Amino acid sequence: WNERSLAQAKEENKLIIVSVGYSACHWCHVMEHESFEDNEVADVMNLYYVPIKVDREERPDVDATYMKAVQLMTGQGGWPMNVVLLPDGRPVWGGTYFRKNNWIEALQQLQDIFATEPEKMFGYADKLMLGIGHIGLVTPEEEGAIPDPSGIKAIAEKWARSFDHEFGGYARAPKFMMPNNYLFLQRYGYQTKNKELLDFVDLTLTRMAWGGLFDTLGGGFSRYSVDVKWHVPHFEKMLYDNGQLMSLCAEAYKRTKDPLYKEVIEKTHFFIKTELTHESGAFYSALDADSLDARGHLEEGAFYVWEKDELKELLEGDFEIFASIYNINEFGFWEDGKFVLIQNEGIEEQASKAGITVEELCDKKTEWEQLLYEAREYREKPRLDDKTLTSWNALMLKGYADAYKALGNEDYLDAALRNAQFIAEIMWDSDGHLWRTYKNGIAKINGFLEDHAHTADAFITLYEATLEEKWLLYAKQLTDYCLENFYDQQRQFFAYVPKNGEQLITPHYETEDNVIPASNSVMGNVLYKLSLLFHNQYYEKVALQMLYHIIPNLDHPSAFSNWLNLWLELSSQNRELAICGDGAKEAVKQVNALYLPHVIIAGSAKGSSVPFLQGRLVKDSLMFYVCRNNACNLPHSHLEDALTEVIL
Repeated sequence: WNERSLAQAKEENKLIIVSVGYSACHWCHVMEHESFEDNEVADVMNLYYVPIKVDREERPDVDATYMKAVQLMTGQGGWPMNVVLLPDGRPVWGGTYFRKNNWIEALQQLQDIFATEPEKMFGYADKLMLGIGHIGLVTPEEEGAIPDPSGIKAIAEKWARSFDHEFGGYARAPKFMMPNNYLFLQRYGYQTKNKELLDFVDLTLTRMAWGGLFDTLGGGFSRYSVDVKWHVPHFEKMLYDNGQLMSLCAEAYKRTKDPLYKEVIEKTHFFIKTELTHESGAFYSALDADSLDARGHLEEGAFYVWEKDELKELLEGDFEIFASIYNINEFGFWEDGKFVLIQNEGIEEQASKAGITVEELCDKKTEWEQLLYEAREYREKPRLDDKTLTSWNALMLKGYADAYKALGNEDYLDAALRNAQFIAEIMWDSDGHLWRTYKNGIAKINGFLEDHAHTADAFITLYEATLEEKWLLYAKQLTDYCLENFYDQQRQFFAYVPKNGEQLITPHYETEDNVIPASNSVMGNVLYKLSLLFHNQYYEKVALQMLYHIIPNLDHPSAFSNWLNLWLELSSQNRELAICGDGAKEAVKQVNALYLPHVIIAGSAKGSSVPFLQGRLVKDSLMFYVCRNNACNLPHSHLEDALTEVIL
């Protein structure tokens, strides 16, 4: 995707083929092999078209724009996403995966129409553009007051009707993990003392951790499950999922102290450290779903699955108990004699059935998992997507900072700090913008709103974990850059592409949360936090204007969970906690280990430039200030007294 190719299409009056995919996408590789590497297909494509291949992760703006067109034309989307454009870039036809002969036939027919009846294509493109312009668009209304957060109750009750109360998640397949949904539902359940909701969150997290979706041997979650019980994953492992799930499990651990959540964090850290971390502290993007099987054929999941005879040979006398626990039976069977490891009982039930103590079983599981992990290391590994993406790095940075807050493990803090330093020094240009992607020593492509929003959010979390003020000031600096370069005063939302960036056929405003929260919802939450810490009413106004426009559109709450989180920030239960004076950093560790999602935490051991903290330092003392919307009670000199004001 570049100016030269687009100009060529206009000069030669050729249609354009845009094929959008990503490195870890199984069907992208299938179509690549069947069609794009085939000479017969290449002859047709190169004769009549200007073909352009796009990595959706490097150019999410191109992907989002043309995905809207494909969804309008076909009623569904996915990758690979293939779309045919007029020479001016307007779409006229598209779909996802095509077999070779269907692909050739479609391209020849489209070329015939373009050559003989071009006005048909132009007319269709005009109509399609009208539809594309309205997808995801929230039209600003007159300003008004934000409804009370008590209105969330009816939304949550409607939402609950889609829950799967046997395996967690939603009662449908495939199952995506949607971490932000459960971050919000957990917080809402906690603040409303809704045990049923909290039990559902725990059921979901437990079943995901037990499922084949989670690699219990090497750590890390796959992208989604193809079935309702989280058993058989689409085997690619994405950085963005694992970063968010680390944050989610950290919050769940703080609330419950369930050792399973700690285990998931520890194993995820092992996976990220061994497979997705560059020596600079940067994180790679993904591991492919496909790897070479024993016959040398690329096969989805080949690296992860097991045959019964192979397990018997490795586990010897322990096979029967292992088979019972990890379901080497009908429940755990996948296909072609292969099994994906899945558990369906807690450690106590497993130990009881095996007739051994929990401690003995824990030791055995550790031994088995290490044995199988070492055996698996002899297999051909899945291919690595070794590019670094700023927004995904920020999500993993935040995951590590949250894990450090929950567990106090210095390894997690070290990973977070090294990555933050990498972003600040390598991915942040001197003119103020972030770069999108980095590989082989080169940072390129101007960052999109999601890069700036997620980085600001991660820096705030890192500040909360360390009380190092520079991270908070960096977050403010990025926020100010977004207000100047992305904010659309007329629409009252942030555009996805900066004002000085490449403008595609229609502007894109990302407002709906998906597997990653929408960049506008992230900006809303960032702005609201910073408005309190920096006494900035304009930040608050922008955040709440966006929320005001979103609230009438909350028909599908799973697509707006991060907006619901912002709405919940307005609850009368919400507080700010300032920790000031000698020992502030030690005290904040104690606070961070508690589940307090409704409390914004700030602090300093010495003087501070942050308005919220100014004037709060008492010489040779450690003071705790509990505030509500910057109206503060008298300070406490003991943490326990302050906590009585904030714990619900």
